[in-house]
Amino acid sequence: MAKCDICDKGALFGRQISITRSQVSGRANKMWKSNVKTVKVKVNGGTKKMHVCTSCLRSGKVERA
Repeated sequence: MAKCDICDKGALFGRQISITRSQVSGRANKMWKSNVKTVKVKVNGGTKKMHVCTSCLRSGKVERA
């Protein structure tokens, strides 16, 4: 999975615990994926394709081409 080229946001790993089976091995490995898009970005007067998360897009850290 891609990481954001601006803030290095990527996937998070952890454990998902079932509420009903929490006492008896109701645990499973889980991966939370960040919302990363491939967009064309203006860089030094030209355009470049980059992996950017949607929070960076909305905050205005990058400008779309």
